[in-house]
Amino acid sequence: MQLENLIKEIREKLKAGCFVNEASVSTGVLLPVLQTLGWKVFDTQIIWPEYSIRGKRVDFALCHPATKPAIFVEVKKVGQKEGGDEQLFQYAFDEGIPMAVLTDGQEWLFYLPAERGNYDERCAYKLDLLEREIGDSCDRLRKYLCYKRVCNEEAINAARSDYKNDYNIITMKATMPRAWKKLLEEQDGLLVDLIAETTEDLCGNKPNPDLVGDFLREQLHQVMPEKLVRENANFKENQKMDDRSLKRLGRKGRAYEFNIRGQKFTGNSARDVLIGVFEELTKRDPSFPNRFMARKHGRKRRYMAGTKEELYPDRPDLCNDHSYRLKSGQWIGVNYSVTSIQDIIMIAAEVAGLKFGSDLIVSLGE
Repeated sequence: MQLENLIKEIREKLKAGCFVNEASVSTGVLLPVLQTLGWKVFDTQIIWPEYSIRGKRVDFALCHPATKPAIFVEVKKVGQKEGGDEQLFQYAFDEGIPMAVLTDGQEWLFYLPAERGNYDERCAYKLDLLEREIGDSCDRLRKYLCYKRVCNEEAINAARSDYKNDYNIITMKATMPRAWKKLLEEQDGLLVDLIAETTEDLCGNKPNPDLVGDFLREQLHQVMPEKLVRENANFKENQKMDDRSLKRLGRKGRAYEFNIRGQKFTGNSARDVLIGVFEELTKRDPSFPNRFMARKHGRKRRYMAGTKEELYPDRPDLCNDHSYRLKSGQWIGVNYSVTSIQDIIMIAAEVAGLKFGSDLIVSLGE
């Protein structure tokens, strides 16, 4: 299979939450990618699983020549790679490995342990298979992980060159406006919290997430035209929404409700709709919670988790008052603005195999 076709297939499975643990990421993502890049994945002297280092183990050692590691790879669950870099760096330092890769299947971080700086500063490149174009993803994977390039050291030399290349600085500066626009569009929980807490420090009153969301939408209008704001906020990777779904959320007089393939449900708030959608999707498909939890969520938060403490690892004070336990036993967070709730529901629709705006329609108005 060509790498482009494989990455396309992996992207679809990532969206559907098919990789529910580290083993499924290894067998469903890492090993097929390595095989397509020329590695002999069934030769354990080339792809050495559970490589032992003085009583500790790294998930995979990519070896050249046989039994001699050239790259260490650590695999984590999708969206839960935090902390994996420290463990991986220790392994790499102990063995003098020039390149280390940390992946959760969706994100791939290519590290150069021998360079200076903290872990982030020694990351030569970060690849997100869902954020980048398929062609770009394939180019990077070939550049750093192609078996022939690893054997003749072109891969490590390319990583070192990219790490030191001033062009990367120019690219990062040019990308920062897009990053700011993306934060405004997504209304990231950390950004919402930071604005709310700083507002409280300055005036004594703390705005709720919806009020902060309104403020961020106003900032977004200053960054790009109204038409593009609406398109970027409501379209996700070729998902077309009907005319009703294109109306602005939060318009007075609209009901709190959702409709799944013609079956209508109502609630008293946007959070009721969020809870109702998750309850109904779980009722229709008991595998939905595990597949949803296998998706990458927020930068720090989990939209759904097995315990309420996992929902807000950065804000334990929110666990009790802003968590809801579903009938299936899982917990979901509800401390989100209307726009963020819509984004979470859109991910849920994707995992459930529903087309947002037609199979699943929501109204989150006041």
